[in-house]
Amino acid sequence: MKNNIAYCGLNCEACEARIATINNDDKLRDEVAKKWSAMNGVTITPEMINCVGCRVKGVKTPYCESLCPIRQCAINKCETCGDCDKMETCEKVGMIIKNNPQALQNLKAQADKREVAK
Repeated sequence: MKNNIAYCGLNCEACEARIATINNDDKLRDEVAKKWSAMNGVTITPEMINCVGCRVKGVKTPYCESLCPIRQCAINKCETCGDCDKMETCEKVGMIIKNNPQALQNLKAQADKREVAK
């Protein structure tokens, strides 16, 4: 599976923060910062909107770098949550996979590929 699939199964390639970073798009950074600030009830500045992806080396948003409980749990344990036998009952990744069927499909595809490779 591509490294642009986050630990939680979300597709980092579609993330506006990653798109703004890859394209060095300050206008998009500003738009994303405003949208995410309103959505999360916290102040997010355009300078915080820099991320190349959850599982690749490089810059991350402050949340993705050190606050995301899913990333913090998985970073030293597995390639993605799809490799974890507790995925289906995990509260950390549960909100993502409950609300995003594509993320769950990505994680299951990850697990299936691992089984085939064995």
